[in-house]
Amino acid sequence: MNMFSASSFKNNLIEKARELGFESVGIAKARFLEEEKERLIQWLEKGYHGEMDYMERNLEKRLDPRRLVENAKSIVVLSHSYYPKQKQPVNTYQIAKYAYGKDYHSVLRKKLYRLVAWMQEQMGEFNYRVFTDSAPVLEREWGVEAGLGWRGKNSLLLQPHKGSFFFLAEIILDKEMDYDEPFQTDMCGRCTRCIDACPTQAIIPDERMVDATKCISYWTIEYKGEKLPDELKGKWQDWIFGCDICQDVCPWNKFSIVHNEPEFEPHPRLLEMSKADWENLTEEEFREIFRKSAVKRTKYKGLMRNINFLKDNES
Repeated sequence: MNMFSASSFKNNLIEKARELGFESVGIAKARFLEEEKERLIQWLEKGYHGEMDYMERNLEKRLDPRRLVENAKSIVVLSHSYYPKQKQPVNTYQIAKYAYGKDYHSVLRKKLYRLVAWMQEQMGEFNYRVFTDSAPVLEREWGVEAGLGWRGKNSLLLQPHKGSFFFLAEIILDKEMDYDEPFQTDMCGRCTRCIDACPTQAIIPDERMVDATKCISYWTIEYKGEKLPDELKGKWQDWIFGCDICQDVCPWNKFSIVHNEPEFEPHPRLLEMSKADWENLTEEEFREIFRKSAVKRTKYKGLMRNINFLKDNES
């Protein structure tokens, strides 16, 4: 494609992506992320990944998308809001907003394949892989590279006038495209609300890193042990699956876009559940309410472990 046709194609790509529910689209040149190598190694060496041993594997693939798709030239990076129209009541146990509806992996993957099919109609055949928080892809870094936004102090990707309540998805392909400029501006300024609000001090000041061994999301989702450490008691507020504290306090999230995806709508019972409902949740009810939800990652046993941990703190 010459530059004129490449630019015209990008405009059509953005329009098609928006038809599928994506809010933002950027394109980055596939390359080795040399500047991220030291940062990633430092994060691992400090043990901030906890028991997430998979983060230690495939370092070269994480840093170089050309090891994921042979002869990769471009990365199309997309964002899709998950900010809900209605939220859980404040006086009950909380799950992260991204898990309200159906598991985003399957929902977004279907959209990505539809977008790829359209792209191949326009560009001809190409080799590719699609990703959404899957495989060794440094999504937030590619979001910056594709011009979508900047890394906030809580390590999440932030977009101007969109905030951070969105999923990221990528198409890595072996075609040259019209690339966007990396996002250059740190728009957090002097704000430290996310750092100040984190009840476990998991956000490392000035490093834009999160120590997973202190993070509520890590302990409620990733940690598979039967017993949670006593030193965590009294620090989780009401979170039983994930945590949105650092996002809820971020000033940029007043611009969050309510999602337009029916599959992200919560099960009707979720928004009605009291603490007593959660504490008395049966395995059958768990399977019904979270049948296709990301909450399945904890399994029934893990979710009840988290609920009982908080319940014991209150008794």
